[in-house]
Amino acid sequence: MKPTKNTEKITLHPRNLHRFGYDFKLLTLNSPELEKFVFVNNHNIDSSDSEQTKQTIDFSNPDAVKALNKALLITNYDIKNWDIPANFLCPPIPGRADYIHFLADLLASTNNGVIPEGENVMGLDIGVGANCIYPILGNSIYGWSFVGTDIDENALLNCKKIIGHNPKLAETVSLQLQVNPRFIFKNIITPEDRFTFTICNPPFHSSPDEATKGNLRKVTNLTQNTPKATTRGGTKRNEIKPTLNFGGQNAELWCEGGELGFIKQMVFESAKYPMQCLWFTTLVSKQANLNTIYKTLNLVGAIHKTIEMAQGQKTSRFVAWTFMSPAQQKAWKF
Repeated sequence: MKPTKNTEKITLHPRNLHRFGYDFKLLTLNSPELEKFVFVNNHNIDSSDSEQTKQTIDFSNPDAVKALNKALLITNYDIKNWDIPANFLCPPIPGRADYIHFLADLLASTNNGVIPEGENVMGLDIGVGANCIYPILGNSIYGWSFVGTDIDENALLNCKKIIGHNPKLAETVSLQLQVNPRFIFKNIITPEDRFTFTICNPPFHSSPDEATKGNLRKVTNLTQNTPKATTRGGTKRNEIKPTLNFGGQNAELWCEGGELGFIKQMVFESAKYPMQCLWFTTLVSKQANLNTIYKTLNLVGAIHKTIEMAQGQKTSRFVAWTFMSPAQQKAWKF
């Protein structure tokens, strides 16, 4: 169902269900706990717009973001009883869905333009986190199977709970602990494994201090750009103290060497499994890191490409690489 009169977000992928914004009437109907976070935004909106069109949430409030995610997963992806522990990363679903859709297009490019669907398409999610979001979206949208890996046992325990509450995931999503944080694919990819793709949202920062400062800047910008508004109960929203609106544990937010160090390690390790994965991929948050990533990929002899994405004012991208020739890519059996 498309919200009435909402402006289409043309920067999102054409198949992204969130191109027309959020239908808060439907979302709160499916997930009533969201309702207390919804308010009417009268700032810079056409006075002729309906109250429903003006509805939003405070995206600097982590509880509001999590409630919105729950409602979106129930409404659009047939997921029940999704939850994450306090302080774990709560991802923005439209952006994560974009990664899945653009990845599907990449797979189609070597499959006669047809997006491969079904359980035979196997993805490896590096750093699945507590939210299990990529396996959820990839399975719901395209029926793909996943192995989710992480170095955090508590994150995997929560993923296990999510899978337990959603039986359709039980047959298609498995979890594996990376017992040695120094490695990414070692101990995970066995000689018998054959993955269609890897997917990853690497840690952005190189230290806890950098992670804290980065998140405070992000949330401060959100609070400054969000006008005071009236809630459904008629009370004024208070100014929000900057906090981690999308959460994040240490392993989710930072690692030694930061994003660039993590991705370089991933590239060097991937070269040890050239015929066991069709496409290795990873998000790259910092554009300044691209040239070094390209040099590393060239060093190991990988064919690579960059897929640009955009969500609102934010530009994002993922880099994809393969060690297979064009003929080998086309011969891959989905």
